[in-house]
Amino acid sequence: MAFSTQQLLFSSQFSLLCPRTPANRNLKAIPRAALREWKEYEDAVKRKDLARALRFLKSKETQTNNDSLVDSANGSFSNDSATRSGLGDLGLFDGSERDWEVLDTCLNADDMRLVSSAYGFLKNRGFLPSFGKFSNIVLEGPREVTPILLQSSTGLEVTKLSPKKWGATGISSLVFIAFTGGANFLVDRGIDIRVNLAAILGLAFLDSIFLGGACLAQISSYWPPNKRRILVHEAGHLLVAYLMGCPVRGVILDPMVAMQMGTQGQAGTQFWDEKLSNELAQGKLSGTSFDRYCMVLFAGIAAEALVYGEAEGGENDENLFRSTCVLLQPPLSVAQMSNQARWSVLQSFNLLKWHRDAHRAAVKALESGGSLSVVIRRIEEAMSSG
Repeated sequence: MAFSTQQLLFSSQFSLLCPRTPANRNLKAIPRAALREWKEYEDAVKRKDLARALRFLKSKETQTNNDSLVDSANGSFSNDSATRSGLGDLGLFDGSERDWEVLDTCLNADDMRLVSSAYGFLKNRGFLPSFGKFSNIVLEGPREVTPILLQSSTGLEVTKLSPKKWGATGISSLVFIAFTGGANFLVDRGIDIRVNLAAILGLAFLDSIFLGGACLAQISSYWPPNKRRILVHEAGHLLVAYLMGCPVRGVILDPMVAMQMGTQGQAGTQFWDEKLSNELAQGKLSGTSFDRYCMVLFAGIAAEALVYGEAEGGENDENLFRSTCVLLQPPLSVAQMSNQARWSVLQSFNLLKWHRDAHRAAVKALESGGSLSVVIRRIEEAMSSG
């Protein structure tokens, strides 16, 4: 059962009528000022104000540390600790639960360094032990990955690890066949659909040019098999980015929202690599930063291949990879780009295979509509029990 702050303050006026249980004793120890402060934090989370939420948590951590120094000398119990303890006993507040919620404010943050600071804060407090745990994987394994090596390592042909163009997949082929058959049936019955067909094709063309195909993606995302595949794909991006130490700002599963936030495709996972960003700003790029970035880019393709035996999505990921390769000095050759793509897919595939339970947990959390903090928490639970 949940209680609002007003209900909590109201009930405290009648504490004398209740038996003196441990919960009631802790309730008397909760300062009203502290309750107001946590109410402000709750409002910051609700408004997705990362700066305000993080500033509050850092101030409480500083206060707790200072109180601990005083308490150790005086043998007393700090007000903040009493507040957390009292609310925890009442079932109205879980300190760790509230700390996790700061991740839910990241999606609206324009400053990615602030997002990185939120992850660093939680990691320093022991909440994110798996964050960046496998960042050194870019230094391991062979650098030259031939198609034969990729197939022997994954058990899949190289073509199964490449995104499919529309019309090349079994699903889109069935749609095309059904559409063609339906059109022929109507024409045979004397129903002229040429005007309607022209209008539909025109709208689809405009959608692809001006909206990046967001409308068609919005419609297709409601089809259960396709929706599930999108979740698998984005969970792959999220998990690999997280394990590689790249802060994730959020996962966008609505194509229209993705379009509004500048993300092409049916969905998108927004992550950030501080080292990569700093190096690009200085006009240079190290191999490890580029490798880590490519691993996250190809993680969605790797996740689909791992779960379904082949990848269908990921065309935008490949396009982004190619555009990044062009920015390198000197630019990568076609052969080098192909090898880098195979290496990245293989590394991501292996990382996801080693942590299947964490990937499944992320998919399940996204499927149930969980927020970013819930998804990452499920990942940590799966990692700790694996």
